[in-house]
Amino acid sequence: MTIFAPRAATPIAFTVASVFAASAFAFTSAHAAAPAPRAENAFLSQQDAAARSARVSNVDYALEFTLTGNPSFSGVTTASFDLNDNSAPLTIDLDKATVQSVTVNGKKVDAKYNNWFVTIAAADLVKGRNTVVIAYERLHSTNGEGLHRMVDPVDKRVYTYSHFEPAAAHQMFAVFDQPDLKATYQVTATAPADWQVVSTTRETRIEEAGANKRWIFPKSKKLSPYNFSLHAGPYKVWEDKSGKYPMRLFARQSVASQVTPEDWFRYTKDGLAFFDNYFGIPYQFEKYDQLLVPDFLYGAMENAGAITFAEGGFLHKAKMTDAQRQSLASVIMHEMAHQWFGDLVTMQWWNGLWLNESFASFMGTLATAEATEFKDAWQHFYSTGKQAAYVQDQKSNTHPIEVPVPSTANAFDNIDAITYSKGASTLMQLRHLLGAETFRKGVHNYLVKYSYQNAKLDDFIGSLGEAAGRDLSGWTKQWLYEPGVNTIAANFTCANGKVKNFTLQQTAPSKLLPTLREQRVQVATFKVEGGKLVALQTVPVTYAGATTKVPALAGTACPDLVYPNYQDWGFVKVQLDKRSFETARTSLANVDDALLRTMLWQSLWDGVRDGKLPLNEFIKTALANAPQEKDYTLLGDVLGKVAAAKHYIDAMGLQTAWARQTRAALEEMAWNGTIASKGNENFQRRWFNTYLGLASTPAALERLSGILAGTVTVDGLNINQDLRWAIIGRLNRYNVAGAPALVEQEASRDKSDSGQAAALAATVVRPDAAVKAQWLGTVENLKTDLPFSKIRTAMGSLYPTEQRELAEQTADRRLAQLPAIDKAAGPVYMRSYAGTMIPANCTPASVKRLSEAVARMKDLSAGTRRALIDAQQEDQRCVTIKQAMTAPK
Repeated sequence: MTIFAPRAATPIAFTVASVFAASAFAFTSAHAAAPAPRAENAFLSQQDAAARSARVSNVDYALEFTLTGNPSFSGVTTASFDLNDNSAPLTIDLDKATVQSVTVNGKKVDAKYNNWFVTIAAADLVKGRNTVVIAYERLHSTNGEGLHRMVDPVDKRVYTYSHFEPAAAHQMFAVFDQPDLKATYQVTATAPADWQVVSTTRETRIEEAGANKRWIFPKSKKLSPYNFSLHAGPYKVWEDKSGKYPMRLFARQSVASQVTPEDWFRYTKDGLAFFDNYFGIPYQFEKYDQLLVPDFLYGAMENAGAITFAEGGFLHKAKMTDAQRQSLASVIMHEMAHQWFGDLVTMQWWNGLWLNESFASFMGTLATAEATEFKDAWQHFYSTGKQAAYVQDQKSNTHPIEVPVPSTANAFDNIDAITYSKGASTLMQLRHLLGAETFRKGVHNYLVKYSYQNAKLDDFIGSLGEAAGRDLSGWTKQWLYEPGVNTIAANFTCANGKVKNFTLQQTAPSKLLPTLREQRVQVATFKVEGGKLVALQTVPVTYAGATTKVPALAGTACPDLVYPNYQDWGFVKVQLDKRSFETARTSLANVDDALLRTMLWQSLWDGVRDGKLPLNEFIKTALANAPQEKDYTLLGDVLGKVAAAKHYIDAMGLQTAWARQTRAALEEMAWNGTIASKGNENFQRRWFNTYLGLASTPAALERLSGILAGTVTVDGLNINQDLRWAIIGRLNRYNVAGAPALVEQEASRDKSDSGQAAALAATVVRPDAAVKAQWLGTVENLKTDLPFSKIRTAMGSLYPTEQRELAEQTADRRLAQLPAIDKAAGPVYMRSYAGTMIPANCTPASVKRLSEAVARMKDLSAGTRRALIDAQQEDQRCVTIKQAMTAPK
């Protein structure tokens, strides 16, 4: 699964021993005695799951669904399974349904149902093969989980799709909803005659059923519940049979014109060929369907043979830019990697979710770099996902990659950049340590050995260690069970123009996180000659401990710059020595290597975030160098940093002459870049999107108004519907006269759901206290009838950075209500709420308020407490950056 905006979780400081102890307790205690009664709540504990899987095996489901397009649907689950003892009751998960009947082994029974699971009495069960039939009716979900239903506002057609990760299959049908009870699924679905029905397998026949049609699907291969899926609605379908496996693509009728199926099919076919070859195991699910679906919670989901993608990330009302196509290719590859690593071989419990996501992130990037035109995929990974992991791993509430997950309530607590990008980086590091072919062989052996089964971390590491002929337990301890990111720095002296001695210094984040790791990197040295940065030496080094000598560099030319993680082999923060730092500041435009240039830009930005380089000095460097950048991927990274710098200026509330001049200078740089990029659509759209995100001065807002009205034109730039909404949103954000009327006018032109969302965002973002109060009340009303997609949009639009005074009016109230809302709302709601509604104002008083809340609110759910601590630490970082400023007041 791909998550574009991961939320963090609770602070964890487990030792390896405690992790193993917790995991061992969960399983051994479950096997030691008859299972205790299951807790009466919505979630499944690891202990209860282990107890159930110890009793149940060989599961087969026959599922019948009746779909009408109405708000509710009905279904019948027939679950057949082996039971090794009938000494205790058995639970089957089913969420918020109206249970019509329960039949056990041919006998109708009066089973207990508590709205979360059905309990089958021990007396109704037999040792050996059992069959349980549960007939029920349930409302469709509107929050993106279970069987989600959406009514298209354009044509009123109804669309449904399923989403089950981490444990939401029981929001659609009765099931043992845990990953280690893999099963087969045989589906029959009755739906309106004009609907398509899509599942893991391809239908064998479609029968007339009165005004409806009945779709019959063959039995699937063995899957964990969260990997099974069923989607239904009047989707438009495209087909392509040019590859080894038949491919289909689905989208709503009203957005079909925004889909470019040729791009989807090209990347899919190339990816399937790449993974077949890399893994040495053919794709197992016979057909490859992909669906663009509305209101999706995440980026995409790896349902076996029927992958779902969020419309918002992959539908565009203009020709895709290279950046958008790269995003499409990389997400296709990520989800495709899961078809082997996640679907074919699946984690035993949710503590293994990181390995699924890390591996898919690693393999998805590798496939994008090697099977598509986007050869700089690793450069993009470095500047996006990897930097997010560095940021997360430097916080006091970071966590190990592998952590215990007590229950399904905690399954997504640690879905963040550590899970995805640090995990992927450690796999890349392990590949460098073992060698690329040894690593591939170990992965192949693992997939062969555990196909259609569940596996643990030890199984994966064991396969790699066996292929390499080495014990990886030490590596595993250092990298997977100990949190924190180390820092390396080059320490060298020169004499007579030559390096006298050279060592790598490794430091740990703190006394609380003291681990020093073994890692293989490349150390590169450079000299400035004739205005260019010229490479001198590149030396591979495996370092460990606090100090590692690099004798190969002794006697070489004394460098002007040393980069001790050249080509980004390692997961480590680089601290440039003083001479190298100054060279980086003054020579950015003279570095030919795009990845090295990317890493030097990052070193400067790290200096800002660490309070070592004044923000105004970074902005000065950006104004001088960004307009010269010719690498498209790096330009996006640099302009992202420029936007972040403007964010800090706004967060600080700076209204000095320097701040006003800087805002105007940044806007003008972006506008000049837009004009200068005529004829290069990719660069022009990148510059103009930056201009849109920076525009705040009266001159810039007036220019945007003119563009919208057609009185100002940009040669070569097409102002499409998405850009019109972006401009209208910006004008409303800064309360430009007449902007509210523009929302009404545009909404009457664009009646799509994306148009509705844009109109809502533009309304909520206005600096109007009455509007804020109305929508804050709606957001905090957990019983609202609005679909969750609209609530999420409102949350993200209520308090933009510069509206500090408006945000402060409700800050104390929002913080005070956090525990009550956290207790009443579920994890899906809180992942969005906690990430957007916790108040931070970049002042010492705001930091103090958040620090007191952290000390006081210790009973928050794990994810919400993590978000609160994140907010406090980022607020403190903002204050530190402000204090480091040397700009004239």
